[in-house]
Amino acid sequence: MYNKSDIELKVAEFLLQIKAIKLQPSNPFTWASGWKSPIYCDNRITLSHPSVRTYIRQKLAQLIQEEYGAVDVIAGVATAGIPQGVLVAQELGLPFIYVRSKAKEHGTGSLIEGEIVEGQRVVVIEDLISTGKSSLQAIDALRAAGLSVAGLVAIFTYGFDQADENFANAKCRYSTLSNYSTLIKYAAEHSFIAQNDIDLLNKWRETPSEWGKDTSVNSES
Repeated sequence: MYNKSDIELKVAEFLLQIKAIKLQPSNPFTWASGWKSPIYCDNRITLSHPSVRTYIRQKLAQLIQEEYGAVDVIAGVATAGIPQGVLVAQELGLPFIYVRSKAKEHGTGSLIEGEIVEGQRVVVIEDLISTGKSSLQAIDALRAAGLSVAGLVAIFTYGFDQADENFANAKCRYSTLSNYSTLIKYAAEHSFIAQNDIDLLNKWRETPSEWGKDTSVNSES
């Protein structure tokens, strides 16, 4: 049985414990986009923790079965979605492909790596959803190649309205194991953050592109 709320909390706990997610409201990070942020998420760290890696693999596979039913192939989004996608494909006994960020500049010029058959039903794997733009570029590539995209699953989402709008406009469903609201709730209840940081963290999620522009930052790549 897929218990959504329990899984959301457990994944949030894991991500905080192994420091895949770091919360620094008073010393924000700078994302590659230039946005300043009190949170930094690197789900690649989960790959270094076998018990966490196993839990995420199993729950992503269950989420696919619960939300999307039978599919023919699993697709990872380069680069962080590739190892997660391989693990899920192995768990489900399905073929795996991945979508490059851009086509090869040599050889076959491939944008999609692996064997595909037109009409196959595919679920896309990502590690993290922010605005969703890079994920939707991969989905566009899969659709252009003749595949039927059932939806996308990821480990974590920041829960931006912009992501919801982008996926809705692309007519693509997405589901995640955990999310920002659950993470902040868990972090506050288990002393990963102070209670007086909660309003600040919630305000960031409302207007992330404007938040903290006058704040000194700690850059992360």
